[in-house]
Amino acid sequence: MARTWLSVTVELLGGRGIELWPWPGRVFAVGPAHTFRDLATAVDDAFARWDRSHQSLFTLDDGRLVADAVFGAELAGGPGGPVSEPVDIATAKVSRFVEPGAEFQYTFDLGDEWTHRCVVGDLKVDPADVLGIRPKAPLPYFGWGDIPDQYGRRSADGDDESPRPTVPHPMLIGQWPAQKEIRELDLGEVRGSIASSDPDRFLDAVAGCDVSDALQQVGAGVPMALQKRRERAEPVSASIVEQLNRRGEAGDAELAEELLAILRGEPVPGRPVAVDLEMLSDEMEGDPNRSTGGLIDLSTGFVYNDEMLEPGVLDDEIDVEEDPDRWLRFDCIGSRDSWRDMADFATRISDPDLRNRLERAIEGRGAFRRFRDVVHEAGVSQRWYAFSTDRKFGRAREFLVREGIRPI
Repeated sequence: MARTWLSVTVELLGGRGIELWPWPGRVFAVGPAHTFRDLATAVDDAFARWDRSHQSLFTLDDGRLVADAVFGAELAGGPGGPVSEPVDIATAKVSRFVEPGAEFQYTFDLGDEWTHRCVVGDLKVDPADVLGIRPKAPLPYFGWGDIPDQYGRRSADGDDESPRPTVPHPMLIGQWPAQKEIRELDLGEVRGSIASSDPDRFLDAVAGCDVSDALQQVGAGVPMALQKRRERAEPVSASIVEQLNRRGEAGDAELAEELLAILRGEPVPGRPVAVDLEMLSDEMEGDPNRSTGGLIDLSTGFVYNDEMLEPGVLDDEIDVEEDPDRWLRFDCIGSRDSWRDMADFATRISDPDLRNRLERAIEGRGAFRRFRDVVHEAGVSQRWYAFSTDRKFGRAREFLVREGIRPI
């Protein structure tokens, strides 16, 4: 028989607040047709789980959860962290989601948190070689440790005197996967998927990403995704709603209310208008010496500033009194809020030297130019623009919703 089966080493790191050392382990032969549910059952058998009335789940190295379909959707809709789509433990094949050399985690009983480190061997195996049979389910073919081991081995290589690590394994202290493994959000791809009304492209763009600084921009694609791919979009949408409610910046409550209504199949409040939030926010927070505000054409969503409304600028001059329901006046609020955005962004920088440079840059005249120069020099300009754009979109959305308008 060809070597088509995975060899998966599973070591029990600890549980119930206790870190084990040496880590007891079992090595499993896992076939191409075996699901994560099959592997979970085999691990529970090998590690003597007598009471199976507890939830269990796998966590892949990209942060995705493999769990019962209903339970996985609930976890994916929880607060914080990167947005991810759950994987159904009952149907997902192990070999489709992990490759030789991959590492993933299995947790049994989310109360006691028996945490297992699972590592796929670099070489595939032939079950006839390692087991002498071709089992119907994953089966251990080697093991060590106290749960229990028939040969009394306490470690894989027989070295019982190995020093205990000075710090707990990252899986035991909530520091795994590492932050660097979280995929960076590509806002260009997000906007492109929304513009093309492509739900799968949108969901692929946000899956596994930290969207906490781009919730207004990502949230704009949720109605489209729910309309076209509701089953796949629901966990992602629920997570975004929860994060909007927790963040609580301007416009977040309004967007969360809209998305929650769509999720529940309820009527969405407000008059839908295709307003360009970027154009509106730029005019609202522009230079008040140049323009004191302007008008929004509620029939087209186009934004006119006061300079454009001066006599002779437009071919057809606007007469608000002729059709007052078509026009909505907005005022230019200046750059006060934008300055606060810079101050808030600076506090989020972990590098103390860069944080000090940003805080000094926003002091006195020329603050915006100096701040822009520093973020470009430091290589954090994309992060800053995502952050500031989201704040501006939120303030523009908040204004529109107060006026009974729902931007679409």
